[in-house]
Amino acid sequence: MNYILFDGEVRKELLPFTFTRPVADIRIGILSIREKWEKLLSAETSTKTEDYLSGKWPQQLEKENIFINSTFIPTGELAEKVKNLKPGEKLVSGDELIAYFAGDGGEPDLESLKEVRFDQEILKLSHTWEIFSKNDKAIALDFEILTKERESQKIDASNFVKAEENIFIEEGAVVENCSLNASAGPIYIGKNATIMEGSLIRGPFAICEGATVKMGAKIYGATTIGPFCKVGGEVNNSVLFQNSNKGHEGFLGNSVLGEWCNIGADTNNSNLKNNYAEVRLWNYNTENFARTGLQFCGLIMGDHSKCGINTMFNTGTVIGVSANIFGSGFPRNFVPGFSWGGSAGTSTYKLEKALETAEIVMKRRNTELSQEDRDILQHVFDFSAKWRRD
Repeated sequence: MNYILFDGEVRKELLPFTFTRPVADIRIGILSIREKWEKLLSAETSTKTEDYLSGKWPQQLEKENIFINSTFIPTGELAEKVKNLKPGEKLVSGDELIAYFAGDGGEPDLESLKEVRFDQEILKLSHTWEIFSKNDKAIALDFEILTKERESQKIDASNFVKAEENIFIEEGAVVENCSLNASAGPIYIGKNATIMEGSLIRGPFAICEGATVKMGAKIYGATTIGPFCKVGGEVNNSVLFQNSNKGHEGFLGNSVLGEWCNIGADTNNSNLKNNYAEVRLWNYNTENFARTGLQFCGLIMGDHSKCGINTMFNTGTVIGVSANIFGSGFPRNFVPGFSWGGSAGTSTYKLEKALETAEIVMKRRNTELSQEDRDILQHVFDFSAKWRRD
């Protein structure tokens, strides 16, 4: 069967992360949503997404296709329901479409398809802040997928360990002279990851392939450090997608960083308002600040954005794609993509300069800034112009 992941109606609620990727490539838990589906379906997937993203993530149609709403986080039971769909059927949860069977003749009339219901509890991603607020459940689901009927590498005797049965270490990982407390949730340590001495780790926690936790870091669950990220200082309930760095002292809490971000030394974000009120967060869809229902909510930062040393971020700050933040004082709670500056004001970060920086940063990780990447950033630069203040 040919499986195609589509963005779903809430794509705009997941900006700025979906400016530069399909919904399926958001990381929550240990794996990206695509990686979860592919493992449980035992199949590769393609993507139905925005036209400007399709050059990098093309859709592959066959004679028979099952389209899957990638805002749903799969379980084994859900994946089996999707696998068993037949021509003329759609899978729903409540009033929401999960998946449907389609031939090669184009889009079917969804209203005419026979409903197959999925009535079990299901995890769904509908807002950016849910990437961290639902990360505990997502880590637990992925931990089960990745460790089932497998044996962990031996934990080095130099570590202080609680609930060893909830800790899994992949081949090549180095963890010595650390505290690993998995009594409140699992700890997953990916292939060739490094947790340096003196680090204090509380689960639920995941560090993915090739990532590094630096000496003396203090990390609270539920936190995910994506592949090849570097993290130091204090981190609480945050998700870093991939190839992003928060390598020094400073606090990051209830936050999400996309790819190729860099947080300057001694940068801190607030995750709680002084009056303990509900946090509002910039919503790209409504172009206004939206209620989150959360008391704790920190920093949402899009791909390729950076900040200088000693940057201070207010509670509930949203930074767009490829912004460069520096200077004293608090930047605005919403900083549009390709902005250059800080609390004293911002100007447009010229596209050619931003691309030049991205190329240098990616080359350091032996990754090429492809023409598809350049085209995507060009589109985001043009689209975000309406929010910038020069």
